[in-house]
Amino acid sequence: MGAPRLNQPTSPVRGTGIEPGRLLAAVDASVTYYRAQLEHADGPRAYLAERGLGVLVHREWPWRVGYAPPGWSSLTGHLRAAGFTAEELVGAGLATRTRGEPDRLVDVFRDRIVFPVRTPVGHAVAFLGRAGPGAADGMPKYINTPETAIYQKRRLLFGVAEQQDRLNDRWTPVLVEGPADVLAVWLSYSRSRRAGAVALAPCGTMLTDDQAAILPALPGAGRGIVAAFDADPAGRGAVDRAWQLLRQQRLPGPLLTAEFTAGADPADLLRRPNGRAQLRAALQRRARPMLDTVVDHRFARLVQRHPRLLEDIDGRSAAVRLLVPLLYEATSPAEAIRVARRIVAHTGTGVDTVAIAAIAHLEDALPDLRLPTGVAASSAVTTSLRPPRG
Repeated sequence: MGAPRLNQPTSPVRGTGIEPGRLLAAVDASVTYYRAQLEHADGPRAYLAERGLGVLVHREWPWRVGYAPPGWSSLTGHLRAAGFTAEELVGAGLATRTRGEPDRLVDVFRDRIVFPVRTPVGHAVAFLGRAGPGAADGMPKYINTPETAIYQKRRLLFGVAEQQDRLNDRWTPVLVEGPADVLAVWLSYSRSRRAGAVALAPCGTMLTDDQAAILPALPGAGRGIVAAFDADPAGRGAVDRAWQLLRQQRLPGPLLTAEFTAGADPADLLRRPNGRAQLRAALQRRARPMLDTVVDHRFARLVQRHPRLLEDIDGRSAAVRLLVPLLYEATSPAEAIRVARRIVAHTGTGVDTVAIAAIAHLEDALPDLRLPTGVAASSAVTTSLRPPRG
């Protein structure tokens, strides 16, 4: 018998019209079932141990990581026997119907390590499922519970409920890519520490406006908000997006970036010798201003697209014009001056070139604003950009 053809729901939101308590109960029962399956799953247990997350196999709380077995309807059969209806399982995002046999249900998660997603008050409402170690080529690395009446992924950050103690103690919020990174940061700090970093992740999607609004409201945001994404093109894009969304918020502290070597992320760093100490240092002591990172990313993309851009003065001037709008995203004059000096260093131009480009950009953006022009204006900006003598 071949694989069933899955039927997509016609309603945009699953579970609408079903008692929310029944949906929550179905998800909670799934957490317990998946947790029990992990006890007998040698491959997933070995994978977690290899990633430095083996403690999660033996310590159930607070994360309750589990394993969805490979059968087409293992969870569905278990929950139907426990009294849940087909409508409740589909409505909770745990199962889907097949096209040829609409009365037949198929599990959404199969052969995946599953991480429960909770609301801030602790209700499990969804799962993030990581492909098992023996997954076939082409299978998505992560899948996410579909949107339901109790789960809107754009509004939740993974790890909030499980780390309320650290959040309440004003630990520094760190934005990471996925659940393995959240857990790596969590394991890098012992319970006895009075201060540290607490990692949170979007739920299987890019950072959204709603998620960005959560971070500045956290008790530790006054210490800064740190973005700690992979050192690859997707990770660089995630940092740039985080900057654009977070800078629009009323921020109580600085925006920072943790730097990792190419191909690394917090979960990878955890496995290295003395990895926990290295991860703590990367997240706190060595974090740098996020706008500096955004400038570096934009410059790197320019050079990648135009390898000969800096070979002549016209190309260097063009690079300055493309980078100089970032001056106006600075949150203080000191930060704007630091960004300008960074542009000078990247492009090999003089501060006069950056100052004149900055004035031209402002005149273009605000055509009705009368600004002093010519040498006097550029000289004033140039003077502020020059490093102090002595």
